[in-house]
Amino acid sequence: MKKSSLQITAAYAGMLLFGIVMISLGTVNTFLSEQFRLTGSQLGSLAALLPAGILAGSLIFGPFADRFGYKYLLIISTLLVSAGLWLMVAATSLSPIQIAFFLIGLGGGAINGGTNAMVADIQTENRSSALSLLGVFYGVGALGMPLLTGILVRFWSLGQIIRFLAVLLIIPVVYFYLITFPPPKHGEKFPLSQLKAFFKDGILIGLGFILFFESALEGMANNWSASYLTGNRVGLVPETAVLFLTFLVASITVGRLILGWALRKLSSVKVLYLCFVLILAGSVGLHFTGSGILYSAPEFTAVLSLILLGLGFSAGFPVILAKVGERYPDLSGSAFSFVLVIALTGNTLLNYLTGLITGTFGINYYPMVLIVSVSCMIILATVIFKTQSMKE
Repeated sequence: MKKSSLQITAAYAGMLLFGIVMISLGTVNTFLSEQFRLTGSQLGSLAALLPAGILAGSLIFGPFADRFGYKYLLIISTLLVSAGLWLMVAATSLSPIQIAFFLIGLGGGAINGGTNAMVADIQTENRSSALSLLGVFYGVGALGMPLLTGILVRFWSLGQIIRFLAVLLIIPVVYFYLITFPPPKHGEKFPLSQLKAFFKDGILIGLGFILFFESALEGMANNWSASYLTGNRVGLVPETAVLFLTFLVASITVGRLILGWALRKLSSVKVLYLCFVLILAGSVGLHFTGSGILYSAPEFTAVLSLILLGLGFSAGFPVILAKVGERYPDLSGSAFSFVLVIALTGNTLLNYLTGLITGTFGINYYPMVLIVSVSCMIILATVIFKTQSMKE
């Protein structure tokens, strides 16, 4: 097998296990609730520490990869996630559990960013397509984990399942250790002075803010759609609403499979705008779900809207990260860190804003937040791409 194929396989393995681990946190929360009888505020502190860890991992991975390479980044990050899972099961109080959640977020954020940056470095000719395919492996892990948990829970306790995941992560660590990775871009000395250019690059900042809205939209769809569908306007039972979220994850995965082919045939910007339209259509569909205007059966409109949203979400990160990689090939890891931190900040801020809006005016206003957000993203992308083309 070619060296580059081994490296791409390493990225796929990292992203697959990242998807498994992130989805397994639902199992972890159930275990913690049963084991420690945590209060709502205690569970809330864990929910805050995880994204804080992801943000820290996203900030650190780029400069680390540019200076020391991807091998040690992926090994250390995977071991952090494994240690976090193991610490969680071994904990006897809240403090170690909080540390564990931060470690899982820290390692997960670095794995996510590092695998994306490495694929962008290796696949220089079809970056968008390659990054789309990488995203498929996150979806496979996320979709496969509930099935795996459903099988294992017949034989093991939740604690044993979490230990199994912690041990499972050792397999890719061994693989990462054995293969050769691309050499560090700045193995002798890291050019800190060049990082200042990021803050003066309007195009890079603009690309980051496209992901600001993209990340926020994906987060809002995952966090608020079930609540909206169980509200008085739509009226689905909670079990059905949560099940429908599977269509969202599945359609993102399928969309990235399609993108892997489409981006080899079509302009990445055209594909991105098509996906913006799908997000807008899905948001409008959610707005009218249960109203009887589009279709009398809310279940049909809800599923269709979530599928449109998922397909629309499939292009944002692969296309924008590919453009970042093209813009800074010698500092791709650091540039990825820069835009991913902006993206995660958007996810946090707009989800918080959604909570304020729905808490004040009601959950029925949630689709309007989606519509406004995607509209802002379309306007911003138009300005950025027009400015970029004029400069070129």
